[in-house]
Amino acid sequence: MQSQDVAPRPTSSASAPVVDVEQAEAALVEHYPRLVRLAYLVLPPGLGRNRRVLTAHALTQRALPRGRAAASVIPAQSTGRDGDPGYAFVRLQVLRTALEAGLPLRRKAWPKRSQLPPVLPQVWGLRLFPRSGGADELALDQQLSALSAPARAAYVLRGLERLPDSDVHHVLRTAGVTDPDAALQEADSVPAQYTLLDSPEFDPCSLQARPTDLMRRRQHLKAALAGAAALAVCGALLALPGDGWGPDGAAAPPYAQNPAAQAALDPSRLLKVSPAAWQSATRTDFSVWPARGDLTTDRALLRRALTVWARPGETVQVSATPGTPTGGPPGPPQLLYAGTVDNARVVIFYDGLRIARYAEPKDGTAGAALDFARADGASRIEANAVVLNRTDGNVRYLTAPWVRKTAERDLMKPGSGAMDLGLTNGVTAPLASPATRTGACTSWNVLQVTDDSGTRLMTDLGELVPARLTTGRPGSTHDASGAEALRTWAPFGCSLGDLRGHGVRSVNAWQYAEQPLPDASGTAAWVCTRGETWRGGGERVLAQFHTPGGKYGAVAAKAEDVAACGARDPHVLAGVLWKSEAGPWYLLAAGSRDTASISATGGVAQTAQGNLLAAKAKQGARAGLKATLTDGRSVNGLR
Repeated sequence: MQSQDVAPRPTSSASAPVVDVEQAEAALVEHYPRLVRLAYLVLPPGLGRNRRVLTAHALTQRALPRGRAAASVIPAQSTGRDGDPGYAFVRLQVLRTALEAGLPLRRKAWPKRSQLPPVLPQVWGLRLFPRSGGADELALDQQLSALSAPARAAYVLRGLERLPDSDVHHVLRTAGVTDPDAALQEADSVPAQYTLLDSPEFDPCSLQARPTDLMRRRQHLKAALAGAAALAVCGALLALPGDGWGPDGAAAPPYAQNPAAQAALDPSRLLKVSPAAWQSATRTDFSVWPARGDLTTDRALLRRALTVWARPGETVQVSATPGTPTGGPPGPPQLLYAGTVDNARVVIFYDGLRIARYAEPKDGTAGAALDFARADGASRIEANAVVLNRTDGNVRYLTAPWVRKTAERDLMKPGSGAMDLGLTNGVTAPLASPATRTGACTSWNVLQVTDDSGTRLMTDLGELVPARLTTGRPGSTHDASGAEALRTWAPFGCSLGDLRGHGVRSVNAWQYAEQPLPDASGTAAWVCTRGETWRGGGERVLAQFHTPGGKYGAVAAKAEDVAACGARDPHVLAGVLWKSEAGPWYLLAAGSRDTASISATGGVAQTAQGNLLAAKAKQGARAGLKATLTDGRSVNGLR
């Protein structure tokens, strides 16, 4: 099919090549993830992550020319993406519209299409946002958000597209930036951490999904149907008197008036457990925690907390760990805490499935927050503590009634000892939280709790319930409290950052192999860390390699939703390219102790008997790994 010509833009050469629709479409399809990432990074951060994702896809999909376009619109470096002028054209279109999206709306001019919310694509009922990265990605995102749109574009063209400043200047000028030199100079204020631009933090094609407010959505649908059927009746229903609107603070309007829903919102029906119940109960979990805090009798606060839980308003900040329902309580929940913490009023509930935490400022309800976490099936050990509050990089915990002592310990310094935190009515003093830290990881502070059954470590991973740390072979793990367990964890504390925000229940570190290094410089350790979740899926496994004298372990392989390194399949195989002090490169691989042989294929071809393999290799070589166990089964390398 022949495409229709359009008037070309002014060119500097009469023989300029032409980009037609088919050529531009081929470039857009081939490089779609990169173009969407570029748009996402340039779009104004104030749009919010969900709208930035949808807008980035919409702008990229609208980048095709209507007919044919002269290549003069493509800057001099149009050989980008392996000499494809079609790619250079669509990249310029994406960049131009992303810059326009950040322009302020004017009263006397119609808004540009890119300044309006995208009509398509749309995903009804879901909020979409990229996967969270680490502390470095968060810091870079904050620095980029402080730049102007042209400066962000300059930084992204430098880092993502690897363009020299002369070509960046040309692209910006062609995209409509009036002062490219100022944009380049402003972009220099952000450190050149260009490798971070390839992080999942900035990938709008690899997304997480969360539901929108289900109750409000149902309410709006019912209201629309009722309005279509009988507008007058709907108006009469909305005008019905009630006692739930005014005193409910940040809650949305009521969505139901039925006995069960109303009982769940009645502060007088909250379950409050006796302080001594845990001493005689057969179950020792959150269900036997007593209600603590100085505001347990504040009916107004408790009512606000319950109604916001049932129907959070638009201004309430709601968060939930993966796999945690965010709907209202099915009945009157159990009260664990209500009191003043730092500069906030905090209420914590437990409904048998979830921990729900409501917090509001001491001077009002603006900025109220509601957080959820799975806690079903918690054992006594896992029900040791709940996050009470985070502020100024610190975290306070509410501990179980059986906890006698708490302390703070740096996981990366096993010989430094623990610092006593003290307890006041079950509340700890603040300790530094690694979950909110930005910048380089030099320490990892954990909570050490002691009760009649022993001492154990818990770590804050950005959720309400801290994760338990263990060591040992899967199926026979034990708490990471002894000297040997602390030494095992020390090089791998910073790797816990990979598990933040994933609903992690416990993390085990297992040293599954030791390997003498080929240059006789000592023995390296192979350690597998596995994070188990409350929802029973989404487990994350890291195989890590630690050389003698090294402060940190190196991640050799990672996987998600696998049985490896777990109680169901306590086997793991991983490899790493390692450079000796003498200069040669080696492929080192190790499996668990019941590995009979290991074979490497591809860039390195060699087979070794036993659970260790060491083969000379070239820098950058890529090899596949496969092992045979002593029982004859095969195991592939972790990836």
